[in-house]
Amino acid sequence: MRVSVVANPIGLIFGETFLMSSPENILRSKIGQLVPMPEEDWQLIAPFITIRILKKGELFAAEGKVGKDLGLILKGTMRHFYTKDGEEKTTYFYFENAFTGPYLSCITGQPSQLSFEALCEVQIIVFPYRKLAEAFDRSKHWERFGRLLAEWALKGVEERMAGLLMLSPEERYIELLNSNKRKILERIPQHLVANYLGITPVSLSRIRNRVMQK
Repeated sequence: MRVSVVANPIGLIFGETFLMSSPENILRSKIGQLVPMPEEDWQLIAPFITIRILKKGELFAAEGKVGKDLGLILKGTMRHFYTKDGEEKTTYFYFENAFTGPYLSCITGQPSQLSFEALCEVQIIVFPYRKLAEAFDRSKHWERFGRLLAEWALKGVEERMAGLLMLSPEERYIELLNSNKRKILERIPQHLVANYLGITPVSLSRIRNRVMQK
């Protein structure tokens, strides 16, 4: 395994269990929760794993560039956004233990329409999609992981589209309050929450006040 940044052992919280492990072992544990991965198959990816430290505001992947890497967040928060008429439109947030990256661009080889930005210092395990795609062709276990990863990505897109098309901004806010996405409200700056909901910070403040009075 190649490590691009020298760091102390990394701690990661899985539920209530605190683990001290190498980035390779953390990624393997996460993937193993989805698909048991024999050692022979794991070695198709293991030599290409790196760890990267992103500073606040740094991009993991940029709009207009072809995506090459995917990652698993160890620590920190990220968002992805697109730009329309010079304005950023936030469409998703990522937290610890989440896969992230310009998946569609990696698949198609076309420039990404999205940018992936660190909202604070982020520690992220990185692996090249090209090697992952090769593993899909060589291993039924990796092929199954690829299918599950694609299903997870599609689920997120469909849920997001349904919320934007079928719910009002206030309903979307209430959904955040009452779902496992509540951490968006707890950890993300309010101006970005407003951007995610498609409203201004002033409108978000009014919605919050109305909901609190109910």
